[in-house]
Amino acid sequence: MFKINENYLELQDSYLFSTIAKKVDEYKRKNPEKEIIKMGIGDVTRPIVPVIIDAMHKAVDEMKEQNTFKGYGPEQGYEFLRNKISEYDYKNRNIEISPDEIFVSDGSKCDVANILDILGNENKVAITDPVYPVYLDTNVMIGAAGKYNSEKGMYENIVYVPIKAENNFIPELPKEKVDLIYLCLPNNPTGTVLNKSELKKWVDYAKENKSLILFDSAYERYITEKDIPHSIYEIEGAKEVAIEFRSFSKTAGFTGVRCAYTVVPKELKGLTKENKEVELNKLWNRRMSTKFNGVSYITQKAAESVYTKEGQKQIEENIAYYMENARIIRETLNKEGYVTYGGVNAPYIWLKVPEGLTSWEFFDKLLNEKQIVGTPGVGFGPSGEGYFRLTAFGTRENTIKAMDRMSK
Repeated sequence: MFKINENYLELQDSYLFSTIAKKVDEYKRKNPEKEIIKMGIGDVTRPIVPVIIDAMHKAVDEMKEQNTFKGYGPEQGYEFLRNKISEYDYKNRNIEISPDEIFVSDGSKCDVANILDILGNENKVAITDPVYPVYLDTNVMIGAAGKYNSEKGMYENIVYVPIKAENNFIPELPKEKVDLIYLCLPNNPTGTVLNKSELKKWVDYAKENKSLILFDSAYERYITEKDIPHSIYEIEGAKEVAIEFRSFSKTAGFTGVRCAYTVVPKELKGLTKENKEVELNKLWNRRMSTKFNGVSYITQKAAESVYTKEGQKQIEENIAYYMENARIIRETLNKEGYVTYGGVNAPYIWLKVPEGLTSWEFFDKLLNEKQIVGTPGVGFGPSGEGYFRLTAFGTRENTIKAMDRMSK
């Protein structure tokens, strides 16, 4: 009989967000008259801006004409979009990233998972804790995480790097040598950031130990403070040690449209078992060409319109809308005596739960008493216990309504 990938058996029973969905569905069945406000999953609520919609309409119209119809496109992305990304997201910040170092995809979540296709499963992996669950789970799936220790809530082969209030949410460099390092900045779930000097320590560590940094900067457009890097490539030498993942999901409301990109610099090299250097750019290009048929032309024309003057103006208005929600949540919770973090450079508020409650108990309390859904911190890792994440991606009406309930 055929065999399965037994690494999947090492995954914990349920993915965090599916557990939340089940709890909410059960509550709704028992209390159909109650209005639930969802502030858990980081899905956007603002409509896609007019400039982008117009671009999509024009692209759709092109599909009905013989001379403008598009079939399969380049697996790496159309040149018109890669050029815009190179110019606006990098050259405008004095970073040299060429278009052929940029790979357009259908989502950063996919890329963060799929990047492991070109990396060995014997690498020692470090993740910050708490962390976006996909980083950990995908390493479990390929057999890099080892066995799960239920008492500690940790996998034996993973190096956990705690980020807590006690260390100002600044992760400390691993005391042991690691090969892969996951960094998400601005951070999901805590909403906190690193300045350039702190991020430089990680780049220097990676160069010294020949490590690879997998840098998720999905929320970089939400940064408001100075000296906070928008790209890891703002740090000298980072192109030799880092892959960067970016997305249009939270920037331009593409959570349902699906478009992202990954930057794999040509300077970045990995080693074979015989210690031969190989360009990761070539490996990722091969992987994309084999396993991916590219993002649709319509979607890429929509993404291109983001870089127009009016497109930038309109998406900034949406970003400002969400960050105003973040301010409302943060200030309301602080007034009510909660200790909060984040919400300044990211659309997430990370709050300390009341004494005597676990993060899941606080989830149940909010759901049952206030009909508010958030995300228990422990779902992001052991160091998330005692904390709770709320998203600012809701509507203004629901945000105000939820905070009114929290104030009563």
